[in-house]
Amino acid sequence: MATAQVLFHRFYCKKSFVRFSAKRVAASCVWLAGKLEESPRRSKHIIFVFHRMECRRENLPIEYLDICSKKYSELRHDLIRTERHLLKEMGFICHVEHPHKFISNYLVTLEAPELTQEAWNLANDSLRTTLCVRFKSEVVACGVVYAAARRRGIALPEDPPWWTVFDADEAGIQEVCRVLAHLYSLPKSEYIPVYKDNDSFTVRRTPEPQVSKESPASAVASDKGTPIPSSSSQEKDSVTKAAPDKVKEKSDDEGKPLPAELNGKQDAAAKLKNEKSELGVDWSRERERERSRGQDRDGRGRDSDRDSRGRDSDRERDRRRRSRERSLGHSDKQRSRRHSSRDRGDYYSSHSSREKDRHRHH
Repeated sequence: MATAQVLFHRFYCKKSFVRFSAKRVAASCVWLAGKLEESPRRSKHIIFVFHRMECRRENLPIEYLDICSKKYSELRHDLIRTERHLLKEMGFICHVEHPHKFISNYLVTLEAPELTQEAWNLANDSLRTTLCVRFKSEVVACGVVYAAARRRGIALPEDPPWWTVFDADEAGIQEVCRVLAHLYSLPKSEYIPVYKDNDSFTVRRTPEPQVSKESPASAVASDKGTPIPSSSSQEKDSVTKAAPDKVKEKSDDEGKPLPAELNGKQDAAAKLKNEKSELGVDWSRERERERSRGQDRDGRGRDSDRDSRGRDSDRERDRRRRSRERSLGHSDKQRSRRHSSRDRGDYYSSHSSREKDRHRHH
């Protein structure tokens, strides 16, 4: 409740009651406050409550609002749209600090717990004024504590002044007390509709009836209830005589030949048609040329692709042939090495046998 009231005051510090409905903004403030205070409520619950409240205030029969009706869908869309206006005007800065949380701490420090309920009531009533947007929460809390102490006749320390401990000044406290005193001197509040459109939660928005265009004389006669004479007999006769004359003139005009201007227009139209046909022929020829050029380009591209593929295949063949030659050369070298090693072994073996035979002869 307190957060919604602070949001309400902040919004109407920038906007007018004429442009934005107070009822719709109040409902959107309650819906947004539930989200800010981590106690969200569904949109249909907000709409049901405000619908029931308005029915009671205007002494209307309380009817069930169907969620499938067109009225409910209009109210829901308006609720969402108004919430967006709230967030936009506040720059999405919706932090709210209330004086209620300071009251209990201040009274415990001042050792005056009997003033808690009175100060709490004054803090709730201060939300009906603009104090929440004019002063800090600490100043408002000190002001309601001061007013509660004056009502109950309880003395608070003044040497030094007790409000200086809580970062408040005497001028701010006096202004808070003055605004609250003025609030209690006012009569019971009444809702004055200043919104330019229908903002009711109970009556569906209906478009304005279209006023039929009538002559002033007919309007005056209809208001008086007298029959309106259509026209005089002479006017009727003139109209009936003029009608066949017009028909004759039309038939004569149809039988007459076309003037030179019409013939000139027809010639110009024929010329335009000829020019368009020539342009169409030229355009078709140009398109055929483009197609032939594109086909030539495609053929060249295919030929170049074939040439590149043939080159790649030739290179691949050369590479394979070289690898084969290398492998064959390597095998020949190995064979030659084997033969040379065998020859060397035979030579050394024959040489050793000869040496043995010499030693035997000796």
